[in-house]
Amino acid sequence: MLYGETPLEGDRVPEVPLTASSPALRSPFHRSAFWLTLSLLPLFAGVGCSRPHQPDVVATVNGHPIDQATLERFYRSNIGNGPQQPSLVQSQIARLEILRHLIDDEIQQQRAAKLNLVATDEEVDAKLAEIKAPFTQEEFNRQLKAKNMTLDDLKRQIRRGLTSEKLTNREINSKINITDSDIQEYYNTNKSLFNLVEPEFHIAEIVVSALPQQQPGNMQSAGGNTDAEARKKIEALHSRLESGDDFGMLAANFSENPQNSSNGGDMGFVAESALHSNPVVYTSISKLNPGQISEPLPSYDPASKKLMFYAIYKLISKDAAGQRELNDPRVQQTIRQTLRDGRSQLLKNAYYDMLRDQSHVENYFAEDIFKNSAQ
Repeated sequence: MLYGETPLEGDRVPEVPLTASSPALRSPFHRSAFWLTLSLLPLFAGVGCSRPHQPDVVATVNGHPIDQATLERFYRSNIGNGPQQPSLVQSQIARLEILRHLIDDEIQQQRAAKLNLVATDEEVDAKLAEIKAPFTQEEFNRQLKAKNMTLDDLKRQIRRGLTSEKLTNREINSKINITDSDIQEYYNTNKSLFNLVEPEFHIAEIVVSALPQQQPGNMQSAGGNTDAEARKKIEALHSRLESGDDFGMLAANFSENPQNSSNGGDMGFVAESALHSNPVVYTSISKLNPGQISEPLPSYDPASKKLMFYAIYKLISKDAAGQRELNDPRVQQTIRQTLRDGRSQLLKNAYYDMLRDQSHVENYFAEDIFKNSAQ
Protein backbone atom coordinates (compact mmCIF):
# COMPACT_ATOMS: atom_id res chain seq x y z
CA MET A 1 0.00 0.00 0.00
CA LEU A 2 1.50 3.31 -1.07
CA TYR A 3 -0.44 5.64 1.16
CA GLY A 4 -1.43 5.98 4.81
CA GLU A 5 -4.71 5.60 6.58
CA THR A 6 -5.77 9.17 7.48
CA PRO A 7 -9.00 10.14 5.68
CA LEU A 8 -9.13 13.30 3.62
CA GLU A 9 -11.27 16.11 4.94
CA GLY A 10 -14.62 15.94 3.18
CA ASP A 11 -14.65 12.14 2.85
CA ARG A 12 -16.66 11.74 6.09
CA VAL A 13 -19.96 9.89 5.63
CA PRO A 14 -22.97 11.93 6.86
CA GLU A 15 -24.19 10.65 10.22
CA VAL A 16 -27.85 10.07 9.32
CA PRO A 17 -29.83 6.85 9.71
CA LEU A 18 -30.45 4.93 6.51
CA THR A 19 -33.42 2.65 6.01
CA ALA A 20 -34.92 0.89 3.04
CA SER A 21 -37.15 3.93 2.52
CA SER A 22 -34.28 6.41 2.55
CA PRO A 23 -33.90 8.34 -0.73
CA ALA A 24 -30.37 7.04 -1.21
CA LEU A 25 -31.62 3.42 -1.21
CA ARG A 26 -34.95 3.65 -3.06
CA SER A 27 -33.82 1.98 -6.29
CA PRO A 28 -31.38 -0.83 -7.08
CA PHE A 29 -29.29 1.71 -8.99
CA HIS A 30 -29.07 4.06 -6.01
CA ARG A 31 -28.34 1.19 -3.64
CA SER A 32 -25.51 -0.07 -5.89
CA ALA A 33 -24.03 3.40 -6.29
CA PHE A 34 -24.24 4.02 -2.54
CA TRP A 35 -22.42 0.84 -1.54
CA LEU A 36 -19.88 1.35 -4.33
CA THR A 37 -19.15 4.81 -2.91
CA LEU A 38 -18.64 3.34 0.56
CA SER A 39 -16.36 0.61 -0.79
CA LEU A 40 -14.15 3.17 -2.53
CA LEU A 41 -13.64 5.37 0.52
CA PRO A 42 -10.73 3.35 1.96
CA LEU A 43 -8.90 3.53 -1.38
CA PHE A 44 -8.76 7.32 -1.31
CA ALA A 45 -8.67 7.81 2.42
CA GLY A 46 -4.89 7.95 2.74
CA VAL A 47 -3.88 9.82 -0.41
CA GLY A 48 -1.44 12.58 0.46
CA CYS A 49 -0.50 11.17 3.87
CA SER A 50 3.17 10.31 4.37
CA ARG A 51 4.07 7.51 6.78
CA PRO A 52 7.04 7.64 9.18
CA HIS A 53 10.36 6.63 7.63
CA GLN A 54 14.07 7.37 7.97
CA PRO A 55 14.72 10.95 6.80
CA ASP A 56 17.48 9.89 4.41
CA VAL A 57 15.34 7.18 2.72
CA VAL A 58 13.35 8.24 -0.35
CA ALA A 59 11.92 4.82 -1.26
CA THR A 60 12.02 1.15 -0.39
CA VAL A 61 11.71 -1.93 -2.61
CA ASN A 62 10.67 -5.03 -0.67
CA GLY A 63 12.11 -3.35 2.40
CA HIS A 64 15.43 -2.43 0.77
CA PRO A 65 16.05 1.32 1.08
CA ILE A 66 17.03 3.78 -1.64
CA ASP A 67 18.64 6.75 0.08
CA GLN A 68 18.58 10.47 -0.63
CA ALA A 69 22.32 10.55 -1.38
CA THR A 70 21.91 8.04 -4.23
CA LEU A 71 19.04 10.01 -5.73
CA GLU A 72 21.01 13.27 -5.51
CA ARG A 73 24.12 11.72 -7.05
CA PHE A 74 22.20 10.52 -10.09
CA TYR A 75 20.33 13.83 -10.29
CA ARG A 76 23.57 15.84 -10.32
CA SER A 77 25.08 13.43 -12.82
CA ASN A 78 22.21 14.05 -15.22
CA ILE A 79 21.57 17.75 -14.59
CA GLY A 80 25.16 18.90 -14.12
CA ASN A 81 26.39 22.01 -12.36
CA GLY A 82 26.07 24.54 -15.17
CA PRO A 83 25.01 28.16 -14.62
CA GLN A 84 21.46 27.54 -15.85
CA GLN A 85 19.72 25.33 -13.32
CA PRO A 86 16.14 24.00 -13.53
CA SER A 87 13.31 25.51 -11.52
CA LEU A 88 12.09 23.81 -8.34
CA VAL A 89 9.20 22.15 -10.19
CA GLN A 90 11.46 21.00 -13.03
CA SER A 91 14.02 19.61 -10.60
CA GLN A 92 11.38 17.68 -8.67
CA ILE A 93 9.97 16.24 -11.89
CA ALA A 94 13.49 15.14 -12.85
CA ARG A 95 14.08 13.58 -9.42
CA LEU A 96 10.79 11.67 -9.62
CA GLU A 97 11.78 10.27 -13.02
CA ILE A 98 15.25 9.30 -11.81
CA LEU A 99 13.82 7.69 -8.68
CA ARG A 100 11.40 5.70 -10.84
CA HIS A 101 14.39 4.30 -12.75
CA LEU A 102 16.25 3.56 -9.50
CA ILE A 103 13.22 1.66 -8.19
CA ASP A 104 12.94 -0.36 -11.41
CA ASP A 105 16.67 -1.10 -11.29
CA GLU A 106 16.45 -2.27 -7.68
CA ILE A 107 13.57 -4.59 -8.59
CA GLN A 108 15.71 -6.10 -11.36
CA GLN A 109 18.76 -6.40 -9.11
CA GLN A 110 16.77 -8.30 -6.49
CA ARG A 111 15.39 -10.65 -9.14
CA ALA A 112 18.88 -11.27 -10.54
CA ALA A 113 20.19 -12.04 -7.04
CA LYS A 114 17.50 -14.70 -6.58
CA LEU A 115 18.66 -16.28 -9.86
CA ASN A 116 22.36 -16.09 -8.90
CA LEU A 117 23.07 -13.72 -11.80
CA VAL A 118 24.91 -10.96 -9.91
CA ALA A 119 28.06 -9.89 -11.79
CA THR A 120 31.28 -11.27 -10.30
CA ASP A 121 34.27 -9.23 -9.15
CA GLU A 122 36.22 -10.52 -12.16
CA GLU A 123 33.54 -9.29 -14.57
CA VAL A 124 33.45 -5.89 -12.86
CA ASP A 125 37.24 -5.54 -12.95
CA ALA A 126 37.36 -6.44 -16.65
CA LYS A 127 34.73 -3.82 -17.49
CA LEU A 128 36.49 -1.22 -15.35
CA ALA A 129 39.73 -1.86 -17.22
CA GLU A 130 37.92 -1.20 -20.53
CA ILE A 131 36.57 2.09 -19.25
CA LYS A 132 39.94 3.27 -17.91
CA ALA A 133 41.91 2.28 -21.02
CA PRO A 134 41.88 5.62 -22.95
CA PHE A 135 42.77 7.72 -19.88
CA THR A 136 45.77 8.40 -17.72
CA GLN A 137 45.12 7.89 -14.01
CA GLU A 138 44.91 11.67 -13.57
CA GLU A 139 42.36 12.02 -16.36
CA PHE A 140 40.35 9.11 -15.02
CA ASN A 141 40.24 10.65 -11.54
CA ARG A 142 39.13 13.95 -13.06
CA GLN A 143 36.28 12.18 -14.85
CA LEU A 144 35.16 10.58 -11.59
CA LYS A 145 35.26 13.93 -9.81
CA ALA A 146 33.26 15.62 -12.57
CA LYS A 147 30.58 12.98 -12.19
CA ASN A 148 30.58 13.27 -8.38
CA MET A 149 31.57 9.61 -8.11
CA THR A 150 34.12 7.60 -6.17
CA LEU A 151 35.79 4.52 -7.60
CA ASP A 152 33.53 2.37 -5.41
CA ASP A 153 30.49 4.21 -6.82
CA LEU A 154 31.63 3.41 -10.35
CA LYS A 155 32.29 -0.24 -9.53
CA ARG A 156 28.83 -0.48 -7.98
CA GLN A 157 27.28 1.06 -11.09
CA ILE A 158 29.23 -1.31 -13.37
CA ARG A 159 28.15 -4.33 -11.31
CA ARG A 160 24.49 -3.33 -11.48
CA GLY A 161 24.70 -2.71 -15.24
CA LEU A 162 26.33 -6.08 -15.93
CA THR A 163 23.84 -7.80 -13.63
CA SER A 164 20.91 -6.27 -15.53
CA GLU A 165 22.44 -7.46 -18.81
CA LYS A 166 22.77 -11.00 -17.46
CA LEU A 167 19.16 -10.94 -16.25
CA THR A 168 17.93 -9.70 -19.65
CA ASN A 169 19.91 -12.35 -21.52
CA ARG A 170 18.72 -15.16 -19.24
CA GLU A 171 15.06 -14.24 -18.84
CA ILE A 172 14.30 -12.49 -22.14
CA ASN A 173 16.77 -12.81 -25.01
CA SER A 174 17.25 -16.55 -24.54
CA LYS A 175 13.52 -17.04 -25.14
CA ILE A 176 13.44 -15.27 -28.52
CA ASN A 177 13.49 -17.46 -31.63
CA ILE A 178 13.21 -15.92 -35.09
CA THR A 179 12.37 -18.50 -37.75
CA ASP A 180 12.86 -18.40 -41.52
CA SER A 181 9.09 -18.19 -41.94
CA ASP A 182 9.03 -15.12 -39.69
CA ILE A 183 11.61 -13.46 -41.93
CA GLN A 184 9.74 -14.45 -45.10
CA GLU A 185 6.46 -13.08 -43.75
CA TYR A 186 8.05 -9.78 -42.72
CA TYR A 187 9.70 -9.37 -46.12
CA ASN A 188 6.48 -10.10 -48.02
CA THR A 189 4.58 -7.57 -45.89
CA ASN A 190 7.26 -4.88 -46.05
CA LYS A 191 8.89 -5.49 -49.42
CA SER A 192 8.69 -1.81 -50.33
CA LEU A 193 11.00 -0.98 -47.42
CA PHE A 194 13.79 -2.79 -49.25
CA ASN A 195 13.34 -0.86 -52.49
CA LEU A 196 15.92 1.92 -52.23
CA VAL A 197 15.13 5.08 -54.19
CA GLU A 198 18.69 6.34 -53.67
CA PRO A 199 22.00 4.94 -52.40
CA GLU A 200 22.20 4.34 -48.66
CA PHE A 201 25.17 4.14 -46.32
CA HIS A 202 25.13 1.91 -43.24
CA ILE A 203 27.22 3.87 -40.74
CA ALA A 204 28.35 3.69 -37.13
CA GLU A 205 29.82 6.57 -35.15
CA ILE A 206 31.82 7.43 -32.05
CA VAL A 207 31.02 10.93 -30.78
CA VAL A 208 32.90 13.10 -28.29
CA SER A 209 31.17 16.31 -27.27
CA ALA A 210 33.05 19.60 -27.40
CA LEU A 211 30.49 21.36 -25.22
CA PRO A 212 31.20 22.42 -21.62
CA GLN A 213 28.14 20.54 -20.35
CA GLN A 214 26.63 17.40 -21.78
CA GLN A 215 23.71 15.17 -20.80
CA PRO A 216 25.79 12.09 -20.00
CA GLY A 217 25.13 8.81 -21.76
CA ASN A 218 27.99 7.11 -19.93
CA MET A 219 30.85 7.94 -17.59
CA GLN A 220 33.04 9.48 -20.27
CA SER A 221 30.63 12.35 -20.95
CA ALA A 222 30.43 13.18 -17.26
CA GLY A 223 31.32 16.85 -17.05
CA GLY A 224 31.41 17.88 -20.70
CA ASN A 225 34.63 18.71 -22.55
CA THR A 226 36.62 21.66 -23.71
CA ASP A 227 37.74 21.67 -27.36
CA ALA A 228 41.20 20.50 -26.34
CA GLU A 229 39.83 17.70 -24.13
CA ALA A 230 37.47 16.55 -26.87
CA ARG A 231 40.25 16.43 -29.47
CA LYS A 232 42.48 14.49 -27.10
CA LYS A 233 39.74 11.94 -26.37
CA ILE A 234 38.76 11.42 -30.01
CA GLU A 235 42.39 11.06 -31.10
CA ALA A 236 43.03 8.49 -28.36
CA LEU A 237 40.00 6.51 -29.50
CA HIS A 238 41.11 6.75 -33.14
CA SER A 239 44.52 5.36 -32.18
CA ARG A 240 42.87 2.41 -30.43
CA LEU A 241 40.77 1.71 -33.53
CA GLU A 242 43.85 1.74 -35.72
CA SER A 243 45.46 -0.69 -33.28
CA GLY A 244 42.61 -3.12 -33.86
CA ASP A 245 40.17 -2.40 -31.02
CA ASP A 246 36.53 -3.21 -31.77
CA PHE A 247 34.53 -0.19 -32.98
CA GLY A 248 31.27 -1.29 -31.40
CA MET A 249 32.88 -1.91 -28.02
CA LEU A 250 34.57 1.50 -27.98
CA ALA A 251 31.35 3.19 -29.07
CA ALA A 252 29.37 1.46 -26.33
CA ASN A 253 31.87 2.51 -23.66
CA PHE A 254 33.02 5.93 -24.82
CA SER A 255 30.68 7.50 -27.38
CA GLU A 256 28.79 10.47 -25.96
CA ASN A 257 25.72 10.17 -28.18
CA PRO A 258 23.17 8.50 -25.86
CA GLN A 259 20.85 7.74 -28.79
CA ASN A 260 23.08 5.01 -30.20
CA SER A 261 26.09 4.46 -27.92
CA SER A 262 24.49 1.42 -26.29
CA ASN A 263 24.03 -0.06 -29.77
CA GLY A 264 27.69 0.21 -30.67
CA GLY A 265 27.18 3.60 -32.31
CA ASP A 266 25.08 2.09 -35.11
CA MET A 267 23.29 4.90 -36.98
CA GLY A 268 21.47 2.50 -39.27
CA PHE A 269 21.10 3.24 -42.98
CA VAL A 270 21.51 6.89 -43.95
CA ALA A 271 20.30 8.12 -47.34
CA GLU A 272 22.89 9.77 -49.56
CA SER A 273 20.84 12.98 -49.70
CA ALA A 274 20.89 13.19 -45.90
CA LEU A 275 24.68 12.92 -45.84
CA HIS A 276 24.94 15.84 -48.27
CA SER A 277 23.74 18.12 -45.45
CA ASN A 278 27.28 17.85 -44.05
CA PRO A 279 29.66 18.02 -47.03
CA VAL A 280 32.76 17.26 -44.93
CA VAL A 281 31.23 14.08 -43.53
CA TYR A 282 29.85 13.03 -46.93
CA THR A 283 33.19 13.53 -48.65
CA SER A 284 34.98 11.49 -46.00
CA ILE A 285 32.48 8.63 -45.87
CA SER A 286 32.09 8.38 -49.65
CA LYS A 287 35.82 7.60 -49.91
CA LEU A 288 35.64 4.70 -47.44
CA ASN A 289 35.33 1.03 -48.25
CA PRO A 290 33.13 -1.13 -46.01
CA GLY A 291 34.93 -1.77 -42.72
CA GLN A 292 37.09 1.35 -42.89
CA ILE A 293 36.94 4.31 -40.50
CA SER A 294 37.23 8.05 -41.05
CA GLU A 295 39.64 10.44 -39.44
CA PRO A 296 38.20 12.39 -36.46
CA LEU A 297 35.86 14.99 -37.97
CA PRO A 298 34.55 18.18 -36.33
CA SER A 299 30.86 19.07 -36.53
CA TYR A 300 29.56 22.64 -36.19
CA ASP A 301 26.18 24.14 -35.42
CA PRO A 302 24.82 25.42 -38.78
CA ALA A 303 23.46 28.65 -37.29
CA SER A 304 26.10 29.72 -34.78
CA LYS A 305 29.05 27.90 -36.44
CA LYS A 306 29.99 26.77 -32.94
CA LEU A 307 31.91 23.52 -32.59
CA MET A 308 29.53 20.86 -31.27
CA PHE A 309 31.44 17.56 -31.32
CA TYR A 310 34.07 15.39 -32.95
CA ALA A 311 33.15 12.06 -34.51
CA ILE A 312 34.74 9.00 -36.06
CA TYR A 313 32.60 7.23 -38.64
CA LYS A 314 32.75 3.62 -39.77
CA LEU A 315 31.26 2.55 -43.09
CA ILE A 316 29.59 -0.81 -42.54
CA SER A 317 28.12 -1.13 -46.02
CA LYS A 318 26.89 0.89 -49.00
CA ASP A 319 23.78 -0.07 -50.95
CA ALA A 320 22.99 1.13 -54.45
CA ALA A 321 19.44 2.15 -55.39
CA GLY A 322 17.01 -0.63 -56.37
CA GLN A 323 15.03 -3.55 -54.94
CA ARG A 324 16.76 -5.77 -52.41
CA GLU A 325 15.71 -9.41 -52.59
CA LEU A 326 15.21 -11.74 -49.64
CA ASN A 327 18.18 -13.91 -50.63
CA ASP A 328 20.47 -10.96 -49.80
CA PRO A 329 22.12 -11.89 -46.46
CA ARG A 330 22.01 -8.24 -45.36
CA VAL A 331 18.24 -8.14 -45.89
CA GLN A 332 17.81 -11.29 -43.83
CA GLN A 333 20.03 -9.95 -41.07
CA THR A 334 18.20 -6.63 -41.01
CA ILE A 335 14.82 -8.37 -40.73
CA ARG A 336 16.09 -10.81 -38.11
CA GLN A 337 17.46 -7.98 -35.97
CA THR A 338 14.31 -5.89 -36.39
CA LEU A 339 12.11 -8.78 -35.28
CA ARG A 340 14.45 -9.67 -32.42
CA ASP A 341 14.56 -6.09 -31.16
CA GLY A 342 10.77 -5.79 -31.29
CA ARG A 343 10.16 -9.03 -29.44
CA SER A 344 12.87 -8.23 -26.92
CA GLN A 345 11.25 -4.89 -26.10
CA LEU A 346 7.82 -6.51 -25.81
CA LEU A 347 9.10 -9.20 -23.45
CA LYS A 348 11.07 -6.66 -21.42
CA ASN A 349 7.99 -4.52 -20.91
CA ALA A 350 5.90 -7.52 -19.89
CA TYR A 351 8.61 -9.04 -17.68
CA TYR A 352 9.39 -5.81 -15.83
CA ASP A 353 5.68 -5.12 -15.31
CA MET A 354 5.37 -8.60 -13.78
CA LEU A 355 8.32 -7.91 -11.47
CA ARG A 356 6.79 -4.60 -10.38
CA ASP A 357 3.47 -6.31 -9.64
CA GLN A 358 5.28 -8.84 -7.46
CA SER A 359 7.21 -6.17 -5.55
CA HIS A 360 6.26 -4.00 -2.60
CA VAL A 361 7.34 -0.43 -3.32
CA GLU A 362 7.13 2.54 -0.97
CA ASN A 363 7.90 5.86 -2.70
CA TYR A 364 8.18 8.31 0.19
CA PHE A 365 9.63 11.04 -1.99
CA ALA A 366 6.54 11.02 -4.24
CA GLU A 367 4.25 10.97 -1.20
CA ASP A 368 6.00 13.97 0.35
CA ILE A 369 5.76 15.96 -2.89
CA PHE A 370 2.07 15.18 -3.21
CA LYS A 371 1.39 16.04 0.41
CA ASN A 372 3.27 19.33 0.33
CA SER A 373 1.83 20.39 -3.04
CA ALA A 374 -1.73 19.61 -2.00
CA GLN A 375 -1.59 21.87 1.05
